Amino acid sequence: MCKVFSSLPLSSSIKDWKTRLSYFLQNSSTSTKTKSNKKGKQHSYIRPSPEEAQLWSEAFDELLANKYGLAAFRAFLKSEFCEENIDFWLACEDFKKIKSPQKLTSKAKKIYSDFIEKEAPKEINIDFQTKNMIAQNIQEATHTCFNAAQKRVYSLMENNAYPRFLESEFYQELCKNLGEGARKGCWPISSDEAFSISKQCR
Repeated sequence: MCKVFSSLPLSSSIKDWKTRLSYFLQNSSTSTKTKSNKKGKQHSYIRPSPEEAQLWSEAFDELLANKYGLAAFRAFLKSEFCEENIDFWLACEDFKKIKSPQKLTSKAKKIYSDFIEKEAPKEINIDFQTKNMIAQNIQEATHTCFNAAQKRVYSLMENNAYPRFLESEFYQELCKNLGEGARKGCWPISSDEAFSISKQCR
């Protein structure tokens, strides 16, 4: 369940997000970073421009549609111990792309056990009626069985976490690094995290 970041001691809160941000800061002398995975395949990562980052504040959909913005938003939520909402939303997006009926049912049960059922490891905050409806629907899963819960979680993030993200020192520091550090090659989200999250959104 989400632990509200503002309830933490101020010194602890600031220290936490700074530690998180520092962890993701990476320096290079070029605008593109190449990294090999375990199989030796290389992936290139191009940092967003300051203009691209500024678009994230125009609409929540702009943030979610940008793999770097999405990675930054998740990093912020993780610093608030609230990443279960974005993880659930991403899982639902991935779920909608499944074509096999068997895989659909298997994935539906996995999402239910991870996010919906009582005491789930990443339990999201939705009402009892919606939980019961999902429990029934996953027995014969369809692509719409999580729609109500996903809509609820989207609304929570858009009206709660998203404004906090835009107003946070985390985002301000991020914009500063994008504006002042672009020439140095600074990007505050690790390549691996941005690539991993972007794969879930394809």
